[in-house]
Amino acid sequence: MRAVLDPNILIAALLTRTGTPAGLFSRWLAGEFELAASEKLIAELERALSHPKLRARISSNEADAFVAVLRGGVFLATDPDEPPRRSADPGDDYLIALAEQERAVLVSGDQHLLALADELPIETARDFLAKLAG
Repeated sequence: MRAVLDPNILIAALLTRTGTPAGLFSRWLAGEFELAASEKLIAELERALSHPKLRARISSNEADAFVAVLRGGVFLATDPDEPPRRSADPGDDYLIALAEQERAVLVSGDQHLLALADELPIETARDFLAKLAG
């Protein structure tokens, strides 16, 4: 099974080491699913992790190490060209296109994306974790 984790899920995994996103990250590290990402997704994650609000809770060393683990283990896909408009937030459309391109589930906590879950393979972290637990 392959998944694309929205940067908000990755950040939540780093902020709360015992929550559902952290559980997903641990299961990925254990090899229970393949994680697909792209340069755009990683760049978005790096930008968010450098924001002062997050920097107060996550050191630059922690952020760098986290991104290095991701880069070392993800399936790095090419970024989709000009994704079609689907989400109420056009900045999220690349995530949908990436998941479709990679035949992956998009795991997100973003309500704009979750509103499309009836039409597209988009799940909450809790639902995807339950699917992995089987």
